Amino acid sequence: MSLTITVKSEFVLDRLARLSQRMADLTPVMAGIGAALKTRISNRFETETDPDGNPWAGWSPATIKTYPEDGNLTILDRHGKMLDSLTVETTATSVTVGFAEPYATYHEYGTKKMPRRGLLFSDPETGTLSPDDERTVLDILNHFLSKTLP
Repeated sequence: MSLTITVKSEFVLDRLARLSQRMADLTPVMAGIGAALKTRISNRFETETDPDGNPWAGWSPATIKTYPEDGNLTILDRHGKMLDSLTVETTATSVTVGFAEPYATYHEYGTKKMPRRGLLFSDPETGTLSPDDERTVLDILNHFLSKTLP
């Protein structure tokens, strides 16, 4: 599962436009954003919280009953497959962060039988980043802007 974030933040768009005027290749910028978001998403598995810092819902009785004996005993990490499938792909104009495991979608959005345990978005319906994730992206953009000042 990889998801696309369409940037709507005027602050982010403004900084990207200014950077693209100063840098011929934005790949390092996109790689920086991807690495930072990957770290933030990985940390959510440790804190068991969504992008806004809200705790993930606990296991249902059915999950507890069927949990494998060789599991890791943490939410969303039975065997580490989903976290291990977290990937980042960058180009000169984009960064894609997502999971190779297709069931990650169910956790991001939730289902009728399973509560949402957000990983990527503050609001997956709109593709909105959390304020902290957006601030992280802005910090990276500002860093590169400060390095490219004439």
